[in-house]
Amino acid sequence: MAYNKNALIRYKTIDKCLQNRYRKWTLDDLIEACSDALYEYEGKMMNVSKRTIQLDIQTMRSDKLGYNAPIIVVDKKYYTYEDPEYSIMNVGISSQDLKKISQSVAFLSQFKGFSHFNALQEVVQKLEDHIYSHQTNTQPVIDFEKNDHLKGLEFLDSLHKHILQHHSILITYQSFRNRYPNTFVFYPYLLKEYRNRWFVIGSRTDGKNIVNLALDRIISIKKSHKPFMSCQIDLKKYYDVAIGVTVQPNKKPENVKLFVNREMAPYVETKPLHHSQQTLERNQYGVVIGLQVQLNFELEKAILSFGDHMQVIAPQRLKKNIYKRLNNAIDLYNSNISKESINRIVSKLNYKSCTVINYIYTKRDMRNISKLIHNYVKNKTEIVPIDLSNDEHIKQIILNVNFELIQKSLKTSTIKGITFYPKSPRKDWHQRIEMKETDYIIQIYLSERKQILPKMKVIAGTHKKRLSPDKINIILDNSIPVECRTQFGGILIIKPYSLQQLQRHTEKGSAYIEILLSE
Repeated sequence: MAYNKNALIRYKTIDKCLQNRYRKWTLDDLIEACSDALYEYEGKMMNVSKRTIQLDIQTMRSDKLGYNAPIIVVDKKYYTYEDPEYSIMNVGISSQDLKKISQSVAFLSQFKGFSHFNALQEVVQKLEDHIYSHQTNTQPVIDFEKNDHLKGLEFLDSLHKHILQHHSILITYQSFRNRYPNTFVFYPYLLKEYRNRWFVIGSRTDGKNIVNLALDRIISIKKSHKPFMSCQIDLKKYYDVAIGVTVQPNKKPENVKLFVNREMAPYVETKPLHHSQQTLERNQYGVVIGLQVQLNFELEKAILSFGDHMQVIAPQRLKKNIYKRLNNAIDLYNSNISKESINRIVSKLNYKSCTVINYIYTKRDMRNISKLIHNYVKNKTEIVPIDLSNDEHIKQIILNVNFELIQKSLKTSTIKGITFYPKSPRKDWHQRIEMKETDYIIQIYLSERKQILPKMKVIAGTHKKRLSPDKINIILDNSIPVECRTQFGGILIIKPYSLQQLQRHTEKGSAYIEILLSE
């Protein structure tokens, strides 16, 4: 029989009905369901005869289409599957279909050498591999790069249809920087893939200002009734000047020169970073390649992916950006402190009264904290302590993973206060008698220059009880203080009862944040 579209709709409908075991299906019920399905898909009423459904059931039971469906009749009246888990949608490719696909692949393979069929090459290879694995019952021998868990792929087909039919769309989108989704009209022109991530390229305004939207950040799409605005630029030329999808339309491409060492040079030459890549120089140490591209985020990522195998020669701005990123990466590794090392350092508090833990924060963290604090002090004339306990942005940076490990090691869970001191409040020796013995003081100094960082002097062993003024004088006359000094991005932990003295070198170097911890 002819396997036309209407027959396939009927097969799928019967299959769906027989899978529903909460209802008993008579022949008349199946006729009615198939008629409704054909009306839904085709938009017109079609009379499905009893003979047609009986032949459909017979075909599904047979091996003609490879279904071999276990359809049985219960009580001489009701149709159902003998196997409750069976569905024709779970049936693999039949030998007949496999033979036809094999013939089609053989035909398409003849055109592999022609430029017009370059786009089909990957599809043909996939089909050839699929057929081979089915015929020989072996694993595929070609494994294409893919990401089955990539978000947003469900929008690909819908976006493709809207682009072909020149529809404007109403899109709900939330970028990584926005806290809430935004809904707007969008004119889609192109679907573009870059490193296993899909983007829809289009415009929100006049067809000239191009915007790229990542599919994994799309929440919903529906057709808009607003007239479609056609693309006013050549998108192929538009993306020719850059690596990736980030393009600045009014920015000219620059001459980028990169040194690639001897070990990595063959990989870069056989797989160019960009179509404009040329080898400018070659010696025993490696090669110098040139690119004509815009400076963007994707270019920097590509360079950084080669690590110490690649060096930027020009332009200077790109060289500085890569240098800064590598320094930040080193700083990030330095601030990766283990739980064990923190526990060892914190144990010194039992007899030293204070301890220093460096590399708690990266230099980027410290600069971000300083920028946020600047908003508090830029219009103030008085130098007074500032309460930061309610500033969520500052707390988010300060209370990082390292800080959480320190809290656990100190067995504290409560933050009693976060205060910024523009300068040290006092220079004399003192105790924090207003605090409990189980509390802790943590100080973070904000000066980046080590030579002007303040230093804390503490008398070891004075942290176990409150002392009278006479006792303090006796201890000061007969004890040698312990000097504690942090690096930029480090912290000072002090027990509250300990005799302490903050010595500041300059007014600029005395600014610090103090955090009070309690059980």
